[in-house]
Amino acid sequence: MELLDAHGSALSGFDWLVKAIGPADWARPTPNPGWNVRDLLNHLVAEQLWVPELLSGADLDEVGDSYDGDVLGEDPVGAWTTSSTEAREAWLRPGALDRDVHLSYGLVPAAEFGWQMTLDLAVHGWDLARGIGETSPLHDELAQTLLRVFQPQVWRWQGTGIFAPPVPVAADAGAPARLLGLVGRHP
Repeated sequence: MELLDAHGSALSGFDWLVKAIGPADWARPTPNPGWNVRDLLNHLVAEQLWVPELLSGADLDEVGDSYDGDVLGEDPVGAWTTSSTEAREAWLRPGALDRDVHLSYGLVPAAEFGWQMTLDLAVHGWDLARGIGETSPLHDELAQTLLRVFQPQVWRWQGTGIFAPPVPVAADAGAPARLLGLVGRHP
């Protein structure tokens, strides 16, 4: 899968899960320590809000603390729908992947940022599925693609707090389980 196809797949899977959140699910725990379903969605909405800003050339100082705190408001699903739609549109703009973007650790190619966002959507999709008792939308093709991109660079995020250290999975585990183990999840 190419980046935009992988991103679209991860986004679509996460979107399906958001729409499956029931009224009693918001306070349910997720595999993310200290995060319930609402906290997890808040994190993903905040990330989506950053995308159009960063892809348009803004730096961290220009965005500031605009997306700190509660970005869900009274309509969490609506906040997700709006932010994810605007983020996807930003990714699909001609030339969006040809620029560099400002991240907390420096200037990076937009495509690298896109892969990071895709991984985050896919892994947090699994987290959200676990939190609300649904089946994970992380499928084999997407997981294989993300493994191809991220397995060679797993060492880069060790100790950063982005993901937990890798955990062992069965030798015959499928691509989704191997990807989840790579980022410290226990599939």
